[in-house]
Amino acid sequence: MAATSADHSLVTDPAATGELHVLVLAGGLSYERDVSLRSGRRVLDALRGAGLEAELRDADVALLPALAADPPDAVVIALHGATGEDGSLRGVLDLCGVPYVGCDARASRLAWDKPSAKAVLREAGIPTPDWVALPHDRFSELGAVAVLDRIVDRLGLPLMVKPAQGGSGLGAAVVRDDAALPAAMVGCFAYDSTALVERYVPGMDVAVSVLDLGDGPQALPAVEIVPRNGVYDYAARYTAGRTTWHAPARLDPEVASAVADVALAAHQALGLRDLSRVDLIVDADGRPHVLEVNVSPGMTETSLLPLAIQAGGLDFGRVLGTLVTRAVARPR
Repeated sequence: MAATSADHSLVTDPAATGELHVLVLAGGLSYERDVSLRSGRRVLDALRGAGLEAELRDADVALLPALAADPPDAVVIALHGATGEDGSLRGVLDLCGVPYVGCDARASRLAWDKPSAKAVLREAGIPTPDWVALPHDRFSELGAVAVLDRIVDRLGLPLMVKPAQGGSGLGAAVVRDDAALPAAMVGCFAYDSTALVERYVPGMDVAVSVLDLGDGPQALPAVEIVPRNGVYDYAARYTAGRTTWHAPARLDPEVASAVADVALAAHQALGLRDLSRVDLIVDADGRPHVLEVNVSPGMTETSLLPLAIQAGGLDFGRVLGTLVTRAVARPR
């Protein structure tokens, strides 16, 4: 059953973390490097504030020698984009025997690829907008005009175009007339070789963060997103004044419960653990539609997971400390 706030009794007391040494990984080489560094610094400060010994490190050629020379008790992944979310780094940490907060490599790979994740959600009966995934090569081989015409015929307008793999709204665009679709596709292909084109569902943008602090996954209060220009793109996410957030979201109680249920179902269908952020649209009839699921949510001052933690009456550092202790105790 969904919960709209986490059980405070599950959050670890900072003193219980003892002498744990935590490594925060941030940076990387993705388009989201700057955001990742901001997330990493905030996680670092929160962990230290909760009484843990923590250090910040980039995911570069010095990482594996450092892990071998001085293995941390656990890793918190604050990397965004492919480095932190496509499962590859998690697989390397598994090889090194280093525990980490978050889902395993397999689940990370699945959630990272939006068309694959949407297929799993659809199979599980979880609502997600109709879509088509189109690799750049097929787009060129089959003829751009013919393909785009067919997409509009099948999905209608408006449409949302976004990279099949990626985050932070990079390369994403809302297309309201067919004349704008070619430019949106070109912009998308600048960030990924495959475009995800899905039916645009008008409604309220919300994000539901899911935490498992030891008693099963629970949904934190939904955060409502109101971008000034109507589109939650990169600038709207990370530029002060571009977006207003309401935490909790301004939803009727029964709709809020339905949104939490759908977010939990998505988290579980994708085999996630510890934490995730589920992005949804709530349509005019109060029905939630899952857009995507993020396994390495942003942790910046304008990020949605910290806002949800605060709305749930929890302390950010203590939540992170609890997730770290769970990761250390996890069999491997």
